[in-house]
Amino acid sequence: MALGRAGKSTGPDLACIASSLKDSRVLYSEPMSEHTSFRIGGPCDLLVLPGTSEDAVKAWTMCREMKVPCHVIGNGTNLLVKDGGVRGCLIKMAPGSHGLERTGDLSIEARSGTLLPRLLQAALEEGLSGLEWAVGIPGSVGGAVTMNAGAYGGDFGSLVSRVQAASLDGDTCWIGADEMGFSYRHSLFAERDDLLVLSAELKLAPGDKSSIYDIMLRRAGEREEKQPLDVPSAGSAFRRPQGHYVGAMIESLGLKGKSIGGAQVSPKHAGFIVNAGNATAKDVLELMSLVQAKVKASFGVDLEPEIVVIGEDPEPGHCSF
Repeated sequence: MALGRAGKSTGPDLACIASSLKDSRVLYSEPMSEHTSFRIGGPCDLLVLPGTSEDAVKAWTMCREMKVPCHVIGNGTNLLVKDGGVRGCLIKMAPGSHGLERTGDLSIEARSGTLLPRLLQAALEEGLSGLEWAVGIPGSVGGAVTMNAGAYGGDFGSLVSRVQAASLDGDTCWIGADEMGFSYRHSLFAERDDLLVLSAELKLAPGDKSSIYDIMLRRAGEREEKQPLDVPSAGSAFRRPQGHYVGAMIESLGLKGKSIGGAQVSPKHAGFIVNAGNATAKDVLELMSLVQAKVKASFGVDLEPEIVVIGEDPEPGHCSF
């Protein structure tokens, strides 16, 4: 166990949770700007970076027993943490709780903290096809399961055969794909806070390594050409509404490049909101609200955020920098 920088008093419950974890890093008053792809976010009272599934389950169940507020995240790539930070405990599964295992001719089991680029590389090395669409997505397996990550007509849920999850009593079980309610950017785990994703087994297809690699290379090039990969963001800001393209609607309203504070509608792809320099969560949320209002007024479409927002606003009188 490694202790991070000390901050304000976090109470005996958080100290008890931290001291019980043998294979984890624990950080007090840790700025979440260091742990999200947006590079935005106030401090978390206790950030747990579990090195094992056992530690993750222990921290999660102890929080429930002690009534400590608790959030579980993957690699923080579709996350906006508010400027006041996160009270209680936050468990970041990726990349610490990771691992891959070939479980059958066409099956791979990946622990929830495994980063998608590592999973894709393993599938390529094993000559297994089906994940090529996910090139360039920086998230974790647990996050991809929970949000049913997808791109280019593919999605994670279509590949999942079963998921191992923990319940609040600390027991683990396997849940079949037919019970997971996969739909567009949604799964059972997005609505249940009494289940903790530990690993997922994927059923892939046999493929030719050079063909898989060529598709991956092409997808990577398309992403680099169209998306603002060189500046901090949390991926697509809004879910795609049926019958519409988010970026095209926003661009048609002249909002491409629009800024509030350090937050900006990407000049490269209007479906992304980027941290153009020292953006606060307040900047991002105000810009998202502006975009939503303009799209609603012009197209009658309610844009739903794809970015997950957690945390609190700063206390009155507190300045965010």
